[in-house]
Amino acid sequence: MAGLWILIAGAAALRAATIAIPNGSFESPATLFVDTHIDSWQKTPKPDWYDEGGGFLWEQLTGLFQNPAPTRADHIDNCDGSQAVWVFAVPGAGLLQDASTVDWNDPAPSGDFNVVFEAGSSYELTAGIIGGGGNMAEGVSLELGLYYRDSAGQIVTVAAASIVHSRAVFTNNTHLVDFKVRTPRVTPADPWAGRNLGVRILSTVGFDLQGGYWDLDNIRLASIPDPILIEPGWAGSRFGFTIRSEPGLQLEVLSSADARLPLSQWTVAGTLTNRTGTAAFIETAPVEARRYYAARQAPSSP
Repeated sequence: MAGLWILIAGAAALRAATIAIPNGSFESPATLFVDTHIDSWQKTPKPDWYDEGGGFLWEQLTGLFQNPAPTRADHIDNCDGSQAVWVFAVPGAGLLQDASTVDWNDPAPSGDFNVVFEAGSSYELTAGIIGGGGNMAEGVSLELGLYYRDSAGQIVTVAAASIVHSRAVFTNNTHLVDFKVRTPRVTPADPWAGRNLGVRILSTVGFDLQGGYWDLDNIRLASIPDPILIEPGWAGSRFGFTIRSEPGLQLEVLSSADARLPLSQWTVAGTLTNRTGTAAFIETAPVEARRYYAARQAPSSP
């Protein structure tokens, strides 16, 4: 039987690591009703076209509100804490946070959110969202994104998810629906590797559909390390191993006779769902030559 090599890393169990986002549940400052001030978050800048004489100042398009009492018909049943935020469905309205942002009460960045994109991990942002407020039209969109700043300080999006309002998705205004966006695995060659990570909530509605508002709460961030391969062995003439990864991931197993090739040129040997944190993979045919193996999260369906 020909020799065989396998890419193997350490055997520690892999779990997503929670990264704290300052004021990620919008509990500060505390309010008994509403407040347009939001600690730790910077509001998107007012565009030149926005006329503040039309009824709302740009500052008022985002803000905090106290979750109504449980006896109220508009009580949000899964609010994290006692407060959430609103974002008006106006083009460009939103909130962002990174190492260089400032909130309403700080003249300089606090440095509290100092997270960098580390090679070998992907990053997942989750937000609880309610659409449809204020007679929002179907088709109104909101973007949930992860970004870095280039050498000129400009925001460059790494990954973004578009949330589109429909009555089929948002069936009521009292229950937050979780939406997620995940970056690809960070490689040392990526321009964002080692750069500070930023999160942004941005209204991307067009002028034709603007109006209404979104409610948001419980903004969460996690870093997810690469899957690792352990315990190589043989089942007769078939080769196999165990994959450790974040539970629930859909994985793609790749193989190649040449480890120097980029992963895009490796062969897909199979796919599987790692439901518990460990999953076995066995080749479907005998392996008769030296092979290298790797595993990664399977690409999302279009």
